[in-house]
Amino acid sequence: MRWISRITAAAAVLVLGASCGQGRQGADSGAEGGERELTVLAAASLTDPFEEVAARFSEQNPGVRVRFDFQGSSTLAEQIIQGRPADVFASANEKNMTKVVDADAATGKAEPFVTNRLTIAVPPGNPAGIRSLADLAAPGKAVVTCADPVPCGAATNEVEQASGVRLNPVSEENDVTSVLQKVQAGEADAGLVYVTDVRSAQGRVEGIDFPESRQALNIYPITTLQDAAQPELAAEFVRFVQGPEGREVLERAGFGAP
Repeated sequence: MRWISRITAAAAVLVLGASCGQGRQGADSGAEGGERELTVLAAASLTDPFEEVAARFSEQNPGVRVRFDFQGSSTLAEQIIQGRPADVFASANEKNMTKVVDADAATGKAEPFVTNRLTIAVPPGNPAGIRSLADLAAPGKAVVTCADPVPCGAATNEVEQASGVRLNPVSEENDVTSVLQKVQAGEADAGLVYVTDVRSAQGRVEGIDFPESRQALNIYPITTLQDAAQPELAAEFVRFVQGPEGREVLERAGFGAP
C-alpha cells in the first residue's frame, strides 16, 4: 500500500509539473506573439517616407507597431538628453545628433543614411514672381524660414553666408513642416524648405531650385538610443531604413545618398 501511495504521489507531481510547464510555455508564446511597440523620434522632413518605411517594416514583422514623433531635430535632441524614453533617433543634421552622442544617450556611432538640400517653396502660380534666392531679399517679399537651432535654419544661414544674400524673414518656425504650411496657406510669398518637402506637397506648392543650396547639404544620421525599451527591434529598424527597401522609399521621396 505504501508503494502504491508513493507511485500515485509521484505521478501527481509529474502531472502538476507538466501542467505548469505548459502554462509557462503558453505565457511565453503569448508574450512573443503580442504586439511590440517601437518609438522613433525623427526630423519633421522625414514624415512621409518614414511612415511608408514603417508600414513595410511592420508587414515583415507582424505584431510590431512603430510610433513616431516628428519634430524639429533640435527639439527632439534636447528631449532625449533630458531623459525622454525612445528607441530610435533620426536627425536632419549631424550637429543635433552629436549632442545626443556626446550626452551618452546613443548606442554606438550614429550613421548617415540620407542627404537633403534646401529649395524655395512658393504658392501655386508663384504670385510674387520669385525666381532666385536674391528675389527673397527684395523689399516687400514675405519670406518664412526655419529658426536658427533647427537644421533647416542652420542650412539657411549657410546659404546666406555662401551667397551674400541676407534675408529678413517675417517668421522663423521651429520645424520645416510649419514653414511649408505657411506657404500653402498663402501667409507667405515664399519659404525655404527641403526639396523633399516640395515633392511631398506636390500640387499645393511649387519649388524653385537655386544653385546656392548645394553649399549647405544636410546629412541625416540615425541611431538607436541607450534607454531603448526594444533595443534589438530598434537595431532591426535602423538596418531596414539603411537597407534596399528603406533606401528605395527615401530616394523616391527626393533624398540623396549619404
